[in-house]
Amino acid sequence: MIKKLLVTLLMSLSAAAAVAVPFGSHSVLVIEDDTGKILLEKNADQVVSIASLTKLMTAMVVLDAKQDMNELIAIDQRDVDILKHSTSRVPVGAVISRGDVLSLALMSSDNRAAASLGRTFPGGVVAFKSAVRAKVAALGMTQTVIEEPTGLSPNNKSTALDLVKMAKAASAYPEITRMTTESRETINISGREVEYRNTNRLVGAKGWEIGLSKTGYTEEAGRCLIMKIKSAGKNATLVLLNAKASSTRIVDALSIRRFIAGDEAPVIARAATRQHAQPVIMASAARAPVIKASLRGRGRNQPVIVTVARGPVVKAGLHSRVKLKQNKPVIHRHRRA
Repeated sequence: MIKKLLVTLLMSLSAAAAVAVPFGSHSVLVIEDDTGKILLEKNADQVVSIASLTKLMTAMVVLDAKQDMNELIAIDQRDVDILKHSTSRVPVGAVISRGDVLSLALMSSDNRAAASLGRTFPGGVVAFKSAVRAKVAALGMTQTVIEEPTGLSPNNKSTALDLVKMAKAASAYPEITRMTTESRETINISGREVEYRNTNRLVGAKGWEIGLSKTGYTEEAGRCLIMKIKSAGKNATLVLLNAKASSTRIVDALSIRRFIAGDEAPVIARAATRQHAQPVIMASAARAPVIKASLRGRGRNQPVIVTVARGPVVKAGLHSRVKLKQNKPVIHRHRRA
């Protein structure tokens, strides 16, 4: 899976003037939880659409209302997405406990589930919106506007700086941290057991300690991610907004985890304009990691990974190794067992 994601990222890099940028996401913010120190920042104050990151706010407002989590909710035609026409594995007419509906909204990012939470809020949708505005104000999210519970509306907007505040508040709810960090869950849908998976593939992945997670995507918002992670004994909150592909979001998260652990984050560089130009990933000279990657194809657009100094091997579930030999990059290929 990660092999395909990495290759997709590399092949999507356009041939342009050489510009080194540390992250593919448009907005990036990483905060050290214990000190509040900003570790990494890029466009953190820009207001952008936030897609399904909205659902963390929806969950907090619902839990604050202390509604019965065992109460059954019937998914209604009014919960169907008529704005983006997104798909859902929760059929209209399904009867599900509010607790399971909340889990579907958070873990599987189901829009019908989130819409039903707003619809069945005490006082209805109008009261839900009022509660959201009050919560946003209470958290000091001065650059945030949330108009509806799913994140489908491009008018749900915020900044990375504000979203760190939301992540901190959400992590204080045990239900939210538990639901967002489950890799999968089987839920009873009208008497039928259905398995749902977390939209964040890093949840449950080897080597990842994740205390909170939420993904998001719309055309306007791009690929978004909020996580609270632990790396090398350090706790941090990261916000990634408007990445152009899921692979970009994952590579950025991997880079951040390596940085927190004390390694230099790799820099993605675009090759100079040239026909069939090959995208290149360059690792920093200081403590540069040797990155394992699958480079099996021999087409003209084959990605190349180069390191400029020896360093520790970073395993990413891929199947080739790049290292230096007499100052020249050498790719060692490994066959699958």
